[in-house]
Amino acid sequence: MITASLAKFLTDFHKGVLSTRRKNGGSQLSIVTVGLVDDEICFSITERRSKFYNLMRDPICSLLVSQDDWWGYIVVEGEASLQGSFNTDPETLRNLHRTVYRETAGKDHPDWGEFDQAMIDDQRVVVSIEPETVYGTALN
Repeated sequence: MITASLAKFLTDFHKGVLSTRRKNGGSQLSIVTVGLVDDEICFSITERRSKFYNLMRDPICSLLVSQDDWWGYIVVEGEASLQGSFNTDPETLRNLHRTVYRETAGKDHPDWGEFDQAMIDDQRVVVSIEPETVYGTALN
């Protein structure tokens, strides 16, 4: 459900706040840097954080992406899918991490070898959300 206006917004703005559900049902909020990859909103997390464990247990989440001034925003609700060393072959994961970096940073990394090793060392996981519901002040 990526519309042209949503795609444009996600190309211009990358600051996000992810909301996942704790075991007790409460919200866990985390700052993430997002990008658009193949009609899904993607970002990288590590396996050692609460958001990872929360999404593994319950993939339903919400994501607020904001303009720099915080007044224009979109909220995406959907189900997250996770790709990491536990379920994705190394070459596919390496390429996916690189793609997500390019989309979130808007440029290539200055040292891809260093980047690739950091993704392994940090046990980075790519989270993809296919929007089911989208709303916010920044949609045309």
